[in-house]
Amino acid sequence: MNDESENKMGSPTPEELRQQVERTRDELGQTVEAWAGKADAKTQAKEKATAAKKQAAEKATAVKEQAAEKATAVKEQAAEKSAELKEQAAEKTAAVKEQAAAATAQIREKTAQAAQAVKDKTPEPVQEKTAQAATQVRESAARAGQFAVDRTPDPLLEKADRIAKAARANRTPLLAGGAVLVAFLLIRRGRGRNK
Repeated sequence: MNDESENKMGSPTPEELRQQVERTRDELGQTVEAWAGKADAKTQAKEKATAAKKQAAEKATAVKEQAAEKATAVKEQAAEKSAELKEQAAEKTAAVKEQAAAATAQIREKTAQAAQAVKDKTPEPVQEKTAQAATQVRESAARAGQFAVDRTPDPLLEKADRIAKAARANRTPLLAGGAVLVAFLLIRRGRGRNK
């Protein structure tokens, strides 16, 4: 049997075998490339997922750091503003206290000047009568005060004591005002008798 008779019986020729082998190689190459591509795609997807996770973690860390920095900056600004406002309030309070002290001193000085002016312009007999009247008023007030103390309940006495302490603290202006009032009343009374 020769090569031709074998071909007729179904055996492939060497050329056909070469072509089959070549086709099989091509098919195998394509299959291997497809598998490699799939494997590579899975690897790439895993790498991308890992990179995305890493990037997200870095972003989250950066955002947390920025938020912490901003919170710290806001706290510092609030503390500075609070300190500034406290300082301004203290300065204003001190200024108001100084003004009140100056006004009080001015009032006391003017009251003393007015009392002195009234005293200077008041004749001697009127001053003596004023002094006598003041003494009588003090004595009467002392008697009335003792009577009131004897008959007044304790809570009311405590309140009166606080008021008296406040009056003693401002004694000079009260005495000067009282002296001016008594002098005025005596002068008016003296003028009324002369008419």
